[in-house]
Amino acid sequence: MKIISIQPLALPQILVIQYKRFSDERGYFTETFNKKDICSLNNISSLTKFSIKQSNESFSHKNTIRGLHFQWNPFMGKLVRTVYGHMVDVVLDIRPNSETFGKAILYDMPANQSDSFSELIWVPPGFAHGNFFLEETLIEYYCDGTYNPGGEMGIFPFSSEIDWSLVDSQLYAQFAALKTKCLMSPKDKKGLDLTEWKKNANSNLFSKL
Repeated sequence: MKIISIQPLALPQILVIQYKRFSDERGYFTETFNKKDICSLNNISSLTKFSIKQSNESFSHKNTIRGLHFQWNPFMGKLVRTVYGHMVDVVLDIRPNSETFGKAILYDMPANQSDSFSELIWVPPGFAHGNFFLEETLIEYYCDGTYNPGGEMGIFPFSSEIDWSLVDSQLYAQFAALKTKCLMSPKDKKGLDLTEWKKNANSNLFSKL
């Protein structure tokens, strides 16, 4: 896995990892994950012991919103990539003692087959994660924890308590436009507000992350 660059986003714990595609007249080849190369990123402490416990694939129709999900017991970090289509990743800081608690970011991750690179976005524990889709899209994500339905919750993505001040206005407008026409699961529609989450006893588990 030839890593080209590592870019921290406006929430600096969230990283975009670019890795090279090897192209010729037939198409391209790339390693989408190599544990040795990922764990050798010694300056990224949250990745040095990353080990895949679960790999998920998700297909979404245009105008779908998923999330915002998070888990404890075990905590779950995710490396997410777009296989084809157009995903925009959504990440929200849910650590009650964090200076950026309640702030969210959006990262645009279309899959362009002509690019000389692919991307992974790293979402460590302590952040709620979701995505929305501007066309039919397939994504894959590698998790360092296994799914536990008894230890997960979600934040409603259109909660008025989320702070979007770190987000590019044009990208946010695309997200906001979906509010009245999106496809969303009943479970995600019942996501918490940040005030409800902060009152929940489980939020204390995230204060040390």
